[in-house]
Amino acid sequence: MSEMSKNSTLTERTNEAIGEALSGRKRGMMTPLLFVGPAVIASIAYMDPGNFATNIQAGSKFGYSLLWVVVMANLIAMLFQALSAKLGIVTRKNLAEMCRDQLPPPVVWGMWAVSEIAAMATDLAEFLGGALALSLLFSMPLLAGMGVTAVITYALLMVEKRGFRPVELMIGGLVAVIALCYLVQMFIVPVDWAAAGMGMLVPKLPNAEALTISVGIIGATVMPHAIFLHSGLTQHRTLVKNPAERRKLLRFSNIEVVVALSIAGLVNIAMVIMASSAFHAGHSDVAEIETAYHTLTPLLGIAAAGVFLLSLIASGISSSVVGTMAGQMIMQGFVGFRIPIWLRRLVTMVPAFIVVAMGVNATDALVYSQVVLSLALPAPMIALVMFTRRRDIMGEFVNSRLTTVSSIVGTVVIVALNVVLLLQIAGVQIPGFA
Repeated sequence: MSEMSKNSTLTERTNEAIGEALSGRKRGMMTPLLFVGPAVIASIAYMDPGNFATNIQAGSKFGYSLLWVVVMANLIAMLFQALSAKLGIVTRKNLAEMCRDQLPPPVVWGMWAVSEIAAMATDLAEFLGGALALSLLFSMPLLAGMGVTAVITYALLMVEKRGFRPVELMIGGLVAVIALCYLVQMFIVPVDWAAAGMGMLVPKLPNAEALTISVGIIGATVMPHAIFLHSGLTQHRTLVKNPAERRKLLRFSNIEVVVALSIAGLVNIAMVIMASSAFHAGHSDVAEIETAYHTLTPLLGIAAAGVFLLSLIASGISSSVVGTMAGQMIMQGFVGFRIPIWLRRLVTMVPAFIVVAMGVNATDALVYSQVVLSLALPAPMIALVMFTRRRDIMGEFVNSRLTTVSSIVGTVVIVALNVVLLLQIAGVQIPGFA
């Protein structure tokens, strides 16, 4: 190892190794790990506290019957996260910057406003989740738990100053904690695997409430800020020298997206299975995170409840860090300037503190925040499909016809569900629903 390599930072050493891997000078079983990072960070958005709230309600009220929604949402998420990563790798611009460059100013300002609302809804879910877990674990007031969550989040955000690699490893460690917690849960709860398999494969919406929860699941799974963020994480991470290296980088990126989002999907499936197995028969009224915790203790023991809280704390803290990173990138991309991280945190935190101070039910706020996210989702999805199918932007890496059709179908599904939800909220009778 050269003297420069010995004295370089972890991020610099990672960049050097990635360059050697892309040029073919470095090979080995561990080489793919150099490219792991962006999708892992984005994947935390798919395991945030909003997922806990919607998945608990889905499992307790409807058993395994809404598992197919989780599977569908995860497949759509894989496609759009891969497209977002590709946009950043090919153009070296993130999605918000592309919107600013390619779309009319009124559209850009409108998208920015919608994205900021989505960022506030995201922060609401993240802060409430972390605060709820701390409140339950240490018997502290919810507002105090939110304050502690804010301090921890800000401290972890300071790691970003050391480069991308320490952040990737930190978030990766928290993802591992969440995944391991739900792996343990699967050995604790009694699971009807045949019924769970049917729930994943057979689409079913029992009633109008199931539709609301389904839209919440999609909003908690396919998230606007994650679609924006992924392109920002890949745009400057690796410097490629020619199309061959870019093609190889895209291949590694797609593999990482599939693996990271598969883990996130399995965690979400495990959440629904846990809620269904523990609560659906005899405790179907369990619809809140606090109730779930208190009900788990007598049903399955203190270990199950403790593992549940540990995963919620890891989820709340890590997703709050990622949400701030996304908010900074979105603001800089759309309007061209940065604000201090402490101010960014303050702006998006305030609505969460107001909701708690008003005494709004925490889990209800979590679920409806996910519905807001689902309503904000079509704009970045449509923009991403538009840009990645244009040869003048993507060159030889333009979407294939199959990719374009699949992404359009995914967008149409999301938009259709949102329209039905809005009609339902407006009191319009929907055939087949109460």
